[in-house]
Amino acid sequence: MLRNKSQLKSHFTILHLILFITLTLQSFNIQAQKHMITPAHLKKGDTVAILATARKNLDDNLKPAIDLLKSWGLNVVIGSTIGLDNNQLAGTDEQRAEDFQQQMDDPKIKMIWCVKGGYGTVRIIDLLDFTKFKQNPKWLVGFSDVTALHNHLNTMGFKSIHGIMPVTVARATPQAVETLRIALFGGKLKYEVEPFKMNRIGKAQGELVGGNLSILYSLFGSPSAIDCSDKILFIEDLDEYLYHIDRMMMNLRRNGCLESIKGILVGSMTKMKDNDIPWGKNAIEIIDDVTKKYNIPVMYNFPAGHIQDNRALILGNKVRIDVNDTMSTVIFE
Repeated sequence: MLRNKSQLKSHFTILHLILFITLTLQSFNIQAQKHMITPAHLKKGDTVAILATARKNLDDNLKPAIDLLKSWGLNVVIGSTIGLDNNQLAGTDEQRAEDFQQQMDDPKIKMIWCVKGGYGTVRIIDLLDFTKFKQNPKWLVGFSDVTALHNHLNTMGFKSIHGIMPVTVARATPQAVETLRIALFGGKLKYEVEPFKMNRIGKAQGELVGGNLSILYSLFGSPSAIDCSDKILFIEDLDEYLYHIDRMMMNLRRNGCLESIKGILVGSMTKMKDNDIPWGKNAIEIIDDVTKKYNIPVMYNFPAGHIQDNRALILGNKVRIDVNDTMSTVIFE
């Protein structure tokens, strides 16, 4: 009988050991999944592809962007979608996906620069095969509608850059241009932002995610939706009705995103619209109203979005934010 009890105790010990090892391995797997991969930083002699994922670009307006890239010592490839015309879009979904796939799979291309936003990027995501990209990741750069790809890459564990696009180079501020160069060539980004009366004071640290609010909103419930848990959320938008801003912010609250984030950076809310009967709050007041129940720092007027001073943000990168009454900071680690 004692021998049986001893054997039983031994079996329990082995089971506990197996359980411990299993949980430990699961913990390591979770940590590995959270590790974000940084594409190789650019160096002189590298090649950049300019292409369209959404709205067509028929104008002869790429010279400033090409000259900028060449001044950085980079070579330029113009994708087959530049100049294509399919109503609002730069060719069919298949043509845009084929161009993007070609630039993704070409090992000589070190950065894909989306020419402009608009709408249509989400239509090609499910047509893309990211197998070779995972083996040889490269930088994706753009903003606005490109948020669809930023979020999709984030779910796959890759960093990307929210920043100016080729058609905005000519009107971008020197700071917006320089921060893109710093991000691409491996420098350290640090931003100082003037205080704003509606800021919510506090410090936070976490992975930076987000982009255009309308695109974020449209992706929730899909495989491209970001995980908000313990993240710093960046949002911006353009040309939206104010009640739409409220609707989208309420969605972030109801789907649990605002419950799990550590802080918010609010970029430009540009050219907002209202109905004949006013909504009663501007975009910043709407965001403040929806987020005020959460004990997290919120920084308004961050210089990014549909503005000339559209500073570069490395999405997927860890950042530290300090929102205070003197000079708020955002530091990329």
